Amino acid sequence: MKIRTIFLALASAVPISLFAHHGAAGYNAKDVETVTGTAVDFQFVNPHVLVTISVKDPNGVVTKWQGELTSPNHLVRAGWNAHSIKAGDTVTITGARALTGAPALRISKTVVNGQELKTEMGD
Repeated sequence: MKIRTIFLALASAVPISLFAHHGAAGYNAKDVETVTGTAVDFQFVNPHVLVTISVKDPNGVVTKWQGELTSPNHLVRAGWNAHSIKAGDTVTITGARALTGAPALRISKTVVNGQELKTEMGD
């Protein structure tokens, strides 16, 4: 009984915000970037859909960029499915750059083979 009481006391001392989801916290909304490349991987999984593309810079150096979208259930409502992006597709992603400087974006716009895929219903 003592252990349970101690546990409850400690658990109630932890701020609720520590349990909150912070999916966009690692991105700088003021640093928006657009990159175009070839799709390497597409993971239509929870909690966030991930897109990986190979991007070639003007010097021919290839960098893998990872883009993070909202959850699959939100994207399904906007018309997406597990096959919306396939390896080899030409993909342009626009979004907030990772705070760490890593080649990663929180995607706000996705264009696949010249066709924009909406990220919200009614976009």
